[in-house]
Amino acid sequence: MDANNITDPNTLEVGTVLIIPAPELAAAGGNSLKIIPDSELVNGPAAARFSIKKFIASQGGYLNQYAEDVKGVVLNGADIIEAVSYNYSVNPRLLLALLEYQSGWVTNPNPVITDYPMGYADPAKAGLYKQVVWAANTLNRGYYLWRANALSTWVLADGQVIPIDPTINAGTAAIQYFFSELGGFEPWQYDTGIGGFVVTYYVFFDNPFGYAVEPLIPLTLSQPLMSLPFAEGESWYFTGGPHGAWDSGSAWGALDFAPMDNSGSCAISSHWVTAMADGLVTRTGVGSVIQDLDNDGYEQTGWVIVYMHVAADGRVAPGEYLFRNERVGHPSCEGGVSNATHVHVARKYNGEWISADGPIPFNLGGWVSSGTGIEYDGYLTSGSYSIEALDSAQPENLIKR
Repeated sequence: MDANNITDPNTLEVGTVLIIPAPELAAAGGNSLKIIPDSELVNGPAAARFSIKKFIASQGGYLNQYAEDVKGVVLNGADIIEAVSYNYSVNPRLLLALLEYQSGWVTNPNPVITDYPMGYADPAKAGLYKQVVWAANTLNRGYYLWRANALSTWVLADGQVIPIDPTINAGTAAIQYFFSELGGFEPWQYDTGIGGFVVTYYVFFDNPFGYAVEPLIPLTLSQPLMSLPFAEGESWYFTGGPHGAWDSGSAWGALDFAPMDNSGSCAISSHWVTAMADGLVTRTGVGSVIQDLDNDGYEQTGWVIVYMHVAADGRVAPGEYLFRNERVGHPSCEGGVSNATHVHVARKYNGEWISADGPIPFNLGGWVSSGTGIEYDGYLTSGSYSIEALDSAQPENLIKR
């Protein structure tokens, strides 16, 4: 806007020629300090037995007395941290340490900063819930972009550009990205350096590399047997190729399928979403069903399937064991963002979202997923036959099981 003397970006018209100024390179490169292992970014095995409620209560800060109306339900501070850590699959220890570092909410009963406790001063994201959601999504974006080898620089909030030190790990990249969204070079360098955020983490939880789970994703990992998420003999539309597993920052770990009976509407379908594999239902939420395939009761370990937009009426209950092909519930628009009835399916392993267009694609009864580099675009391929995802109901994207 400055380079083109623009005062109102809403007045831009088609055909306007814009000057794009070169980025300002920072005087020094990125920090090489490894802040956390990858297993401290994801809500994985290292966090499986961590009690969020007990830890918050033991610190006696503002968070322990906080409550907020979240979409019509009153949640306390521990509830909010727990919900976000599970939904986004981000380690609750990391969220708590960032909250303390940014605003002192965990230990200080009377913090100065109350509207924007994660430090992101956007009026549309005021309050603990929206701040923690923003933080989790931002951390995921840094982590999974680094995982996909899709980053080489950080663009700071003041426009400066920092080359990323190539020796850091994905967990550290997530934190460096988080702080890149909040300030200029000097604060970023301090926050990600030896005297910054890492000190808070060590004070709260000791050396995180001392209890790292490595490798988080074994090199020999393969997906267990899975089927398409609808009944044998039925045909559904393949409406979404690889896209965000949970919100925009996560890995492109999800696929979408829509039943034939009410394309284009949000009416609850009469058809059933069926279990893609054998496993225990550990949790349900607004539109969501989480199935644990190793049956240990911990969503943070092993393979997990997330089904989204499953209607409450007729939905399977937590604690039920589902065999492959048994009914999960009816597809709908419930939960998340949806413009038509469908089911969104995603996978995690040890808390990490597994990309649908990566080295371990979906294999759903012989249909193997792939991407094109464009979110929501992609293919399911069986032998020599491929079906492309389309955001519509067409004969071309109809897949029969």
